[in-house]
Amino acid sequence: MIRLLMIGARVIIAIGLVSAALSPAAARAAQSIPTVQSPGYRLYGHLPYAQADPATLVSAPAGFAVGQPCEVQPAMIPDLVRLIAAAHDAHLGGELRGVSCYRSIAHQERVFCEARRSGEQCVDPAERAESVAPPGHSEHATGYAIDFGVRPEGDCADVDPCFADSAVGHWLLLHAADYGFELSFPRDNVQGVTWEPWHWRWVGTSNSAPGALAARALFASARRQFPANPRIPTIVIHVMAQPPLPALANDRIDTRALTSLDLAPAG
Repeated sequence: MIRLLMIGARVIIAIGLVSAALSPAAARAAQSIPTVQSPGYRLYGHLPYAQADPATLVSAPAGFAVGQPCEVQPAMIPDLVRLIAAAHDAHLGGELRGVSCYRSIAHQERVFCEARRSGEQCVDPAERAESVAPPGHSEHATGYAIDFGVRPEGDCADVDPCFADSAVGHWLLLHAADYGFELSFPRDNVQGVTWEPWHWRWVGTSNSAPGALAARALFASARRQFPANPRIPTIVIHVMAQPPLPALANDRIDTRALTSLDLAPAG
């Protein structure tokens, strides 16, 4: 019970900090939902994410960004460079581009409210949250998420489900995981978020990839509760006890010590 109360207190504090960074309209939207005092707290279906320090982010390769700068976590860059090059070499009839990368909480507020603004209030935030994360609850704030697009744009606009039917979108579904990216919001996801074939988060190709553990820790709840698809499997090693040591003269070894390896899916 004490632990549950402590968790609830942390959630309340987190909501207060996020609300303080928002405009009155967005803050009222965040506060209109009953506080859920549990580790599974979500706002309109979205998990909370802290904002990355912009000073720690780096620019994506030149020419990748569309319309606005693309800032990402440094650990992502090697895989992103390889992904861009592989898509180019696949001759897909268009070039892979970044439509949206890192977004501050303030930026996310504008994105969340821009299509639903009436006076000073965001109209029906629950409906809006089906396709856009509320401020303080977007993977973009972490610097590990990218909305991909294609140029030339063709008949499919950016951030539209038709992206999955494009040559570039189809290629991503088949190959993005080879470069450490997984699809955060697949079709018919249990999180209740609109299918977003353009939105991918970077978690590294393996636990040993530089920076991957930090990204995977950040998205641990999302990956456990709402698995990506395509997703990148995670190898989890559970050590149940200290394994036996080599026998030495006159030493007694407890042969009951056991170890086990558990190969688990992403989570």
